[in-house]
Amino acid sequence: MKNYFGQLDGLRFVAVSLVMVDHWLSDQVHLPLGYFGVNLFFVLSGFLITRILITSKERDQALGRSPGFSLRQFYIRRSLRIFPVYYLTLFVLALIGYEPVRKHLIWFLTYTPNLWIILNNTWFGAVDHLWSLAVEEQYYLFFPFLILFLRFRYLLRLLIGLIGFSMLLRIYLYATGASWLVSFVFMPTCLDAFGMGGVLAWLLVFRREQFSRWVGNPAWLLISLGLYAFNLYLMANTSAGRNVFTDVTDRFFTSFFCFFVIGKGVIGYGGLMKWFLEHPVSQYLGRISYGLYLFHNLVFNFYHTPTDFITVRAWNRLLRELPGLAGSGLESGAKFLFFYAITVAVATVSWFLIEKPFNNLKDRFAYDHS
Repeated sequence: MKNYFGQLDGLRFVAVSLVMVDHWLSDQVHLPLGYFGVNLFFVLSGFLITRILITSKERDQALGRSPGFSLRQFYIRRSLRIFPVYYLTLFVLALIGYEPVRKHLIWFLTYTPNLWIILNNTWFGAVDHLWSLAVEEQYYLFFPFLILFLRFRYLLRLLIGLIGFSMLLRIYLYATGASWLVSFVFMPTCLDAFGMGGVLAWLLVFRREQFSRWVGNPAWLLISLGLYAFNLYLMANTSAGRNVFTDVTDRFFTSFFCFFVIGKGVIGYGGLMKWFLEHPVSQYLGRISYGLYLFHNLVFNFYHTPTDFITVRAWNRLLRELPGLAGSGLESGAKFLFFYAITVAVATVSWFLIEKPFNNLKDRFAYDHS
């Protein structure tokens, strides 16, 4: 079975870029692009992790070994990929006295800043985005056990159950007047995104023809896009700023659309989309997307970055050097590219000096080792 889907790296690039647009140009872009990008990551993670665990379990069964082997390999490989640059970033921020991290370091070290946000009903600042990394890690704490120790015949029901549970929980929270932040950052309220990714993986492994028939049919992609767009319309045209469409159905329809976007990427887009997703630049930026996501808010955030911060001063200096740019129709695009270039530079250093060397160690803990 094919183990690498190149166009998914291109989709990672799309996802992280949407988040950047949302955080850098929030005064001008009023669509929930960041929310879409994060949910695209969640569905993609659900797909990849579920597929890895299913195939690992099949290998364990074929070799007659305990599922504990694959469980151990999974956690070692995930730790090597995620922890080094994350913890190094936290320690550097704490060392230089960045108050939100230094003051609340234990929450970040334990991947629980989303729980702090819920308990305090507020955000941290330029490290707000780490809530989604916390959700991913909390998902990893229990999901591998379910896949590896549950019989395959119960798997689809489990995944559908996660989707339903997540929806019902958001309905309950909305009905009881809970803060919208709970539905936004609480791991159980994100499970329909992960669950849809899991269903996609289940179809690919166990129902290959059905997978190709569904995600290869452009009608389903258009239907899911239509439902997503209709929910956006209802979100924007319902009187209350927070409503049932923002707090309950948004993640479901966003994830449903992402289900077909990713499924089509697994089969392979053609034409212009193929060129874009498989272009070497898209592939590289998708490969370093973890670093891009981790650092982009530290480079700049529209709401939280002080006016005397080094990157803002550099941008203002550029505007003084190019007075025709300020106030022109090109300013927003130039601003985005300016901060994007800085973030790519930081993420590139991170990739080659930290992430890639640790990532290469994963070969010592392959799932097919005896």
